Amino acid sequence: FVACGERVLVDMISGPRIVGGHDAQLGAWPWQVSLQVYQNGVGFKHLCGGSLINEYSVLTAAHCVRRQIDPYYWRVMIGLHDTSRPERHTVKRRVRDIFVHSQFQMETFENDIALFKLYKSVRYNDYIQPICLPATHFNLNINNQSYVSYILCSITGQGSPILQEAQVDIIPSNICNGFEWYAGMVNNNMFCAGFESGGVDSCQGDSGGPLACYNQDTSKYYLIGITSFGFGCGRPKLPGIYVRVSRYRRWINSHLLL
Repeated sequence: FVACGERVLVDMISGPRIVGGHDAQLGAWPWQVSLQVYQNGVGFKHLCGGSLINEYSVLTAAHCVRRQIDPYYWRVMIGLHDTSRPERHTVKRRVRDIFVHSQFQMETFENDIALFKLYKSVRYNDYIQPICLPATHFNLNINNQSYVSYILCSITGQGSPILQEAQVDIIPSNICNGFEWYAGMVNNNMFCAGFESGGVDSCQGDSGGPLACYNQDTSKYYLIGITSFGFGCGRPKLPGIYVRVSRYRRWINSHLLL
C-alpha cells in the first residue's frame, strides 16, 4: 500500500470560495509538475502541467506532446512552486518514455491522455507526493459534498509564475452539452468543470494539469480530471473540459508496467 493524495504541509482548505484563482501555498499541491520542452536558443520552457502518480510516472494530456514526441527534448520539474525559479526541494528529471493513447484524436480531443516515464525515480518528501487515482467505477456525483474540486493553473505567459489554484464545480454533462454550451461535444470520457457564469477556468499552459478532488471519507485527493480543452478562457457556458481519469484506469495500469 502506497500513501497518495495527501498534502503534508497544508490542512484541508477552508475559507471562502476561490473565484478567478489565487496563489497556492508552498507545497500545497505536491503532485503538480511542470512539463518543460527544450527550444533552440531559449532552453527549457514550461509547456504543460502534469500529475505525479508514482515515483517515476506523470500523467498529462496527449495534445501536449503533439509537436514533440521525442522524450529527449523534455524534462519534468517536480515540487515547483514558482516557474521563474526552482526552490531547493525542486527536482528535475529527464524523460525516458512518452506513451500517448493510441486512439487520441486531435480534432475532438478524444482520449487526450499521455503518460511520461522518468529516467530516475523521485523520492517523496513534504513537497513531492503522488496523487491517488480514482477507481474505475468512480462516480462523479455533483451532489456528493465530500468532493471539493480544485484546478491548478501553472499559469504562463502574461500570468503569474506562481502556481495558481481555484475551486470549481463539476457541471453535469447534460447541462454542458446543451445548445448554448458545448452542443454535444462532451462525451462519456470527458466532463466539464467551472461555473455557468464563467470567470474561473484553466487556460493555456495549464493543459495536462490535474483537477483534484478531496474525498472526506478517505481524507485524500484524487486525480479525477486532466485539463484538456475549452473555448476561450473563463467564458460563460464554456467551462473547461477534462479527461475523465476513471475511464482510463486500465490504460494507465497497462502502461505503468512498461
